[in-house]
Amino acid sequence: MPNSADPCPLFPLPTVLFPGQVLPIYVFEERYRALLRRVQETGQPFGILCIERSSRESALPLHERASRVGSFAHLLQAETHEDGTSSVVVAGGERFRVQEFDLSQPYLSGILETWPLAQPEKDLDLTELRARQLLAGLQRTWPARAAFLEQDAPQEPLLLASYAAGLLLAQGYEANRADCNDALGEPTLARRLERLLGALPCGSTHLLN
Repeated sequence: MPNSADPCPLFPLPTVLFPGQVLPIYVFEERYRALLRRVQETGQPFGILCIERSSRESALPLHERASRVGSFAHLLQAETHEDGTSSVVVAGGERFRVQEFDLSQPYLSGILETWPLAQPEKDLDLTELRARQLLAGLQRTWPARAAFLEQDAPQEPLLLASYAAGLLLAQGYEANRADCNDALGEPTLARRLERLLGALPCGSTHLLN
């Protein structure tokens, strides 16, 4: 991870990146081309933040419209095209909190603090229960894909949460993005699983009872 005393490049996007997720990004703005060049030169990850309000919804500057919780993005692939744009693929890493934004570069940067999920011993059984409930909720929401989800969904609860968030984000609804951003910011894995379960559209909140 970048030294917490040094500003880390940030790439705000209208999505939420979770640990273990793989995300393709098309880089076309000059400021983010500069960000990509720095990442390729240093080999360090950059941070992805969710844009909570678009420029159409608010006249505030970008850093005031972005979440202060995000995930580190590790560059897996990068292809630069003839016009200078790039197609990249990143993998989600550790979660972080923004301590302070840095506006000195063409792209947004920030002083970041890694923020691991708390793992209380008392929550272990609850986490496993919520993971089973979340998988059941996914199957109820997409019954035609129930058998596929049973085979495809990760068994590890942290990765299952990321998998479920990816399915919700793929629907393209703003409410899903907000729910997923809230889920990323939950203090424990059990709470993250609960938040995602409650976001499912198939009346799955009753599984919490």
